[in-house]
Amino acid sequence: MRIGIFGGDLGPAGVPVDGIVADARKAADEGFASYWLPQIFGYDAITMLSMVGREVDGIELGTAVVPTYPRHPMMLAAQALTANAASGGRFTLGIGLSHQIVIEGMFGFSFEKPARHMREYLAILLPLLRGEQISVTGETLTFRGNVQVPAEPCPVVIAALAPRMLALAGSQADGTITWMTGHATLADHIVPSITKAADDAGKPAPRVVCSLPVMVSDDPDEARRMAAESFAIYDQLPSYKAMLDREGAGGPADVAIVGDEDAVRAGIDRMADAGCTEFVAAEFARSDDDRRRTRELLRSLL
Repeated sequence: MRIGIFGGDLGPAGVPVDGIVADARKAADEGFASYWLPQIFGYDAITMLSMVGREVDGIELGTAVVPTYPRHPMMLAAQALTANAASGGRFTLGIGLSHQIVIEGMFGFSFEKPARHMREYLAILLPLLRGEQISVTGETLTFRGNVQVPAEPCPVVIAALAPRMLALAGSQADGTITWMTGHATLADHIVPSITKAADDAGKPAPRVVCSLPVMVSDDPDEARRMAAESFAIYDQLPSYKAMLDREGAGGPADVAIVGDEDAVRAGIDRMADAGCTEFVAAEFARSDDDRRRTRELLRSLL
């Protein structure tokens, strides 16, 4: 199982561009396989990773994840291909639906039939990433033409948790990227569902990129309290809440991987046993010492 680092908005507030570049460079120099940025309400993740890709060599760069609704798939294809060109073919596009409260409540778009939206989105996005000329007329999305960026297609992973989304991720995309999803749910639901969809479509085994909060600490109770506080929103969003309930977790604190070095190593090993092909650590810490120990533990797994 490859080990990556989740950067960006999980770091200190107000991180400048040079700080994110430096963070990605450190991850690359330490030998991590990948560096991922979220698309929330801060920097544009694809633009940032295009800059990182020009400055930092030797590490995969990915978005986790870009919401689809605010960006037409033609525009997203052009952005993703630009990032792949800038990074020398090291960019992975992670996309997702986001949440009804965001798409309807903040953007004012309809969140009706989200699986239909993603199916139509992929029907435009994926061939454009391959450089194809297309003519697609859907119920909600249409495009006729192509995208002319001199770059190879980039992999696409979808934030997929529900059955229809997992079917799309396995049959059409290159895999999935999960967040706040425990090892039992991955082993019993995510991995079997997406693998079957890929098999049925005659595709290679899918990537299963899994991310959870991680802290090495001698006070696991305090670490869980911090996780419960820092990640409380994910217990209120229906898609994540469904996965936490399926896991039998009382909230984010119960799926965060915390404890001493042995406990955290065992927690990450369980992710591999569940079928994850890559684990992306969202590091959080009580102190500089916890932060140092967490990174040293992660490095020992490379």
